[in-house]
Amino acid sequence: MIGRELLIFIAAFAVFASAVAGYMAAFHGEVSLKEVLSNAFAAVIGLYAGRYLERKLSHG
Repeated sequence: MIGRELLIFIAAFAVFASAVAGYMAAFHGEVSLKEVLSNAFAAVIGLYAGRYLERKLSHG
């Protein structure tokens, strides 16, 4: 169970980081590592908050 959650965390972080880096490269011309990592971390926190809320609402 913990291994699965760790895999989800790593995969989600990698996907969000690559998406942010791609966006910044395409529309801003430069990629800031700080901005990429902070945005990816915030997105993963939002993902887990949504998963937690969904689990709580589905169980009543």
